[in-house]
This record gives sequence, C-alpha cells and structure tokens, in this order.
Amino acid sequence: MIRKLAPYTKGYRVYILLGILCSAGEAVLELMLPKAMSNIVDYGIGGNGGAGDRSYILTMGLKMVLMALICLALGVGAAALAAKAGMGFGANVRDAEYRQVQRFSFSNIEHFSTASLITRLTNDVSSVQMTLMMGMRMLVRAPVMLITALVMALRISLQLSQIFLVILPLLALMVFIILRYVGPFFTSLQKATDGLNLVVQEDLNAIRVVKSFVREDREKEKFFQRSETLRQTAERAFGFVVTFIPMVNLIMGGTIVSIMWLGGHYVAGGQMLSGDLLAFFTYASEILMALMMVAMVMMVLTRSIACGKRIVEVLEEQPEITDDDAVKEIADDGTKRELSLSDGSIRFDHVYFKYHPDSAEWNLTDIDFSIASGMTVGILGGTGSAKSTLVSLIPRLYEATEGAVYVGGHNVKDYTMETLREGCAMVLQKNTLFSGTIRDNLRWGDENATDQEMEAACRMACADEFISRMPDGYDTRIEQGGTNVSGGQKQRLCIARAILRKPKVLILDDSTSAVDTATDAKIRAALKEALPGSTKLIIAQRISSVMDADMILVLDDGKISGIGTHEQLMASNQIYREVYQSQQEGVSIDG
Repeated sequence: MIRKLAPYTKGYRVYILLGILCSAGEAVLELMLPKAMSNIVDYGIGGNGGAGDRSYILTMGLKMVLMALICLALGVGAAALAAKAGMGFGANVRDAEYRQVQRFSFSNIEHFSTASLITRLTNDVSSVQMTLMMGMRMLVRAPVMLITALVMALRISLQLSQIFLVILPLLALMVFIILRYVGPFFTSLQKATDGLNLVVQEDLNAIRVVKSFVREDREKEKFFQRSETLRQTAERAFGFVVTFIPMVNLIMGGTIVSIMWLGGHYVAGGQMLSGDLLAFFTYASEILMALMMVAMVMMVLTRSIACGKRIVEVLEEQPEITDDDAVKEIADDGTKRELSLSDGSIRFDHVYFKYHPDSAEWNLTDIDFSIASGMTVGILGGTGSAKSTLVSLIPRLYEATEGAVYVGGHNVKDYTMETLREGCAMVLQKNTLFSGTIRDNLRWGDENATDQEMEAACRMACADEFISRMPDGYDTRIEQGGTNVSGGQKQRLCIARAILRKPKVLILDDSTSAVDTATDAKIRAALKEALPGSTKLIIAQRISSVMDADMILVLDDGKISGIGTHEQLMASNQIYREVYQSQQEGVSIDG
C-alpha cells in the first residue's frame, strides 16, 4: 500500500524531508534542556561550597532561553511543513483517484457503488493525509526523543535505568495487543460510513419521491439504523483507544513513583545528585510520553492502513473499456494520427450482450442490422426489451460481449473513446443538468458555441419559448439537478445541448416523453432539417414519434422482432401492430 501511495508525495518530498529534520532537531534540543537545568541545580545553585554561582546560572539560563526559542522555531516550521506536505499529498491522491473514476465504465462504478467512491475520495483520503502529517512529527519526534532520553538517562544512572527493562516490554505488549484487534474494526468503520452515505445520497437524489409517497418516517428509520451501525462500530473501534489511555497512565504513574522512591534513596545515600534525579525524572517522563505518542500514531496508522487499502483498490481497478485497441490512420503528410469518425453509419454484427459475465441470460441476443449514414431510425419495444442497452453499445458506454459494433465503417474499439464519443451525442432517458446557468449547460455540447448558435439550437429544441420567459434568459441559474425547471423543459435543454455538438450520430433515448405531441413533431422536423447528415436513433414509446422514420426496429426481450418502415411493420409485425392499435384506440377514447 505504501509503495502504491508513495508516488503521490511528488512535489512535496522536500517539505517532508525538511519537516522530518525540523522535528528531529526540535526533539534533540528539547531533551538538552533537562540536563541544562540539572547543571544549574548541581553547579549553579550548589556551586562555590553551597553559596551558588550567579554567573553560571545566568549563562546557562540564557542558553536554555536560546534553545527554547530555537525549539519553538523548529516546532512551528515542522508543523507548517507537515501541513503543506500532508495537504499536497492528499490533493494528489484525490486527483489521481478522481481521474481513475473518470476512466471507469458503468460496470466499474457499479462494482464499488457511488456512495463508497465518495467516501473513498473524501473521508479515506483525509485519514491518510492526516496520518502523513502526524507521522512527519510524531513518528520522527517520538523515536528521537525515546532514544535520546534513554541514552541520557543511562548516562545519569545505569542502576536506576533498570526500571525501563520492565516498563518498555510491558508497553510494547499492550501496543501489539491493541493494534492486533483494532485493525478490523476500522475496516468495518469505513464500510459503515459507506452505508450511511448511501442512504443520504439516495434520499437527497429522490427527495421528491420520498415526499410524494410520504415515506419520510421510513427513510428516517433507515437512516437511524445505518447511523446506529456506524456508532456501534465506532464505539468498538475507539473503545480500544479509550481503554489504552488509562492503562498507559497507570503504567506511567507507577514508573514515576518507582523512580521517586528509588531515586530518593540514591540521593539520600549520596549515590546520586539531586539535580541528576530531577533530570532523570524528566527524561523518564519523556520516554514514557514518546512511547505513548508512538502507540497513538500506530492506532491512527491502523485506521489509515484500512483507508489506504480502499484507496488503492480504486487506483488498481482496471477499467473494462479502454483505448488499448485503438488504431492509427495515415494522414496526408504521412504521419500517424487517431482514427477519425468519418460518417454516422452503424452496423451491429451478430451482437450478444449481458451485464454480468456469469449471468445465465443474455440482455441482447444476436442483434444484426445496418443503418446508413443520415438515416432516422426509430426503436420501439416494451419495458425491459433492452432498447437503452442497445444504443449504449454505440458510444461504448458498455462493451459488446460477443459480436461487434461498427460506426463509420470501423469497429468502435478502433476509435479512442474521446473520438467516438465526440462524434456521438446522447440524450439519455434520465436527463441531467448541472449547477450553473442555462448558457453553461448548453456549452457542454460545444464550449465555443456563440450566442447565436445556442439560440438556434434552442429554437430547434423548442426551448427558446420558456427561456425567453425566464427573468435572466440564458443566464438563468439552474439549481442542482435542474430542480427549478420542469421535466419537459429539462428534456428540451438536453436536446439543444446535443444539437450544439453537431454529431455524426444523435441518440434520443425516450427524450421527448415529457413534451406534448405537437412539440415532439416540431423537434423532429427541426432535427431533420438542421442535421441532415447525422444518423438519428429515436427510442420512443409513442409510435407517432417514429412512424415517419426511415427504419424502425422492434425489440422484444432483447431480440429483434421486426425491422422496416411503418407500413412494412404494420403488415408483417404483430407486436408493432398491436402497439399502434392500442395507441390509436387511446386517442379515440381521449377524443
């Protein structure tokens, strides 16, 4: 894990090195102070036959003040450098993790869940960066203090130092036991955090559904259960830490009492100076504090290891869809360049697909058809007939399990994903707008689009009529998720955004379901006129939306039930005919 995360310290390694040197220097100077104080007691106050040596006391006092000031400067420097390195390291890890998530296919994201990925990008990274900050100070300061204080204590009294032969192994055993059992609890703690975030995310995304079904109490109960699970897991994990602290304090107190008892006898017997006992007492306290610091850092490190493993899982996840098979084409000047999308022709060559390799059933079975560039193709089928799945294979949102999909005369794997998706515009069944202005959202289609181009695209999508009524027009603010616009308005903005792309292939996945039939007809007419060379695939529930298409595909349970024009399917396909008749009867009843 450390080997995997170490490269993300790049750019901050000098800060880490300087921070470590500052922490080490601070610890060494701090441990020189007790010896200076001991000398003042033994030689300054007790010098000159007990009369005292004022000059020696002032000299040593000034040295102690100077050392304390240097300690302060080194401590401030160490803290600042640790913060700089820790925050920089955390930013690098977050950036790498987010870039990796952007490379994931849908199936990769489903492997982790959105809530877990959010936790890994925020909570887990914060834990790891905090450990680096603490480690730069405590994991350097504590060993230096421990070794230096132990050496100084041994120099003062080898006999009295034998107390540490009992104390140090006892503390080491306690630390080992705590770390042995606390690690799994921290892993469970992060999983419980994932579960809580999942409930919050679902509720916020579907708050309208929750309120419309009056399910607030049920969702509160679900949140309470996840919160209780998190609380109980946290109590078990941190319970070990809480138990550890009083036990260490007991050992420290026992050690101090032992030193005072034995040291007092040595001073009374003339085997030890009182100043040396004072210094030894201070060094013993430093040794015990250093051990406690190491133990605390080790417990924090245990949680950080659990978080680090979760981060590495994301970084090591192999995206299922990559550009590894992309080919190069020879340009006119003889150089190689990425294969470009020349036209919008589409061919499915005996395609089979299933979401999970171990699944017994195919979601798509033996899909085989061709579409010429510039055609308008309607796709009809009942719920669960895999209409959205079919069109998702064109821009490689999913990969065909068997067979091949061709766009522009080439296998979709021959293109880089950027090139392929730049040539395809898709208006999904679930329309998504982002926080920002209407203008910002439209520029997702073309970031360099002029105001005139945006207005023209909105006219084609019949979005101009409601934009003109908004107080700030194209600068009207869209709230998170587009909650301040209706479903039909959201659909029309998404269609306008796709038009701005001027794609070779335009996919409309039931994207006019929230608009009336008259507006639907206007949008289709505008698309035909504005994008004559683009291949248009229209998934629809209303036959009126596709009956004038050049070709209509009828899907049934992941298989092609019929292909042809409206007239051909009316004559040959029972499913199409039944759908048409049921919708016509519905119109008659409504009339």
